[in-house]
Amino acid sequence: MDSLSSRFDAAADALASVGWCVLPRLLPEEPTAALAEECAAMHAAHRMTPARVGAARAATPLRGDHTRWFEMNALSEAQRPFVRALEALRHALNRSLMLGLVESEAHYAVYAPGARYARHLDRLRHSAARVVSAVYYLNEAWDPDDGGALRLYLDEGRTHDVLPQAGTLVLFLSDRFEHEVLPATRERMSIAGWIRRREPGVLP
Repeated sequence: MDSLSSRFDAAADALASVGWCVLPRLLPEEPTAALAEECAAMHAAHRMTPARVGAARAATPLRGDHTRWFEMNALSEAQRPFVRALEALRHALNRSLMLGLVESEAHYAVYAPGARYARHLDRLRHSAARVVSAVYYLNEAWDPDDGGALRLYLDEGRTHDVLPQAGTLVLFLSDRFEHEVLPATRERMSIAGWIRRREPGVLP
């Protein structure tokens, strides 16, 4: 993870200045491919569930993906390199920005062709725990014509679209930027993650 140190420092600077950034080629091809293979296998084996939203985990037509959460105390071999990188990022952000981040969470997400996730904010209504959102893509040879971009709604009415190309990591402040997943013409796989602070009043 030492090779990531300078990139994570640059990510911290970007989060502090504009609130978001994109890091291409976070992990080498082999561990990214292993994540994609595991995600696809879980989906094919019906080990994923239709995604829910909010603290009440309610079903909604506004979100069309299927998910499976990582068990952080029982990670698979494929998941470990990604979670190590996420933890290295957490430490870098604490070192540079003193955000008080204590843990991370993540899940696989698979969108069937045509599925979407409508514009939303990642921070839950009654919780300030999620500080930084992290989305990692697992799709090889993604073409712009395939669609499926993550659209970030930035300041001053601007938007920025990120194609879900394998190895790309998108980071943004969870309470600041609304975003949506646009429909794709092919199956779309990703890992959605959040780096969290402790809830006020919750003991370690």
